[in-house]
Amino acid sequence: MKSCYCCSGKAFETCCEPFIKGTNIPVFPEQLMRSRYTAYVLQLADYLIETTEASQRKYYSKNEILAWAKANTWIKLEISKAYDTIVEFKAYYLDNRLQAQIHHEKSTFKHVNGKWYYVDGEFY
Repeated sequence: MKSCYCCSGKAFETCCEPFIKGTNIPVFPEQLMRSRYTAYVLQLADYLIETTEASQRKYYSKNEILAWAKANTWIKLEISKAYDTIVEFKAYYLDNRLQAQIHHEKSTFKHVNGKWYYVDGEFY
């Protein structure tokens, strides 16, 4: 059993993989957040674009997402709060100079036609 990259303590095969493969859809924003973090670890820019709310996609470049995902070594995800449409988290990583970094974000999600999507984030 391979532990999921999102640090949930569950197996990847039963945690984020079904969301990324499209065989299941996240029921809660936290599940989508975890699968998006996993997509950064696995460098899956298409999934990150697809799970961004349609009106916000114009602000993101697949190439830039992929470059950022590849430039960093992802260490762990820590969820601080998850309620309603908000997920606050810290993503720990090493940058391209191997300096420890923390991406601290309070993300907003939107439920559209039965699916959750990332809308935007407030960064700390």
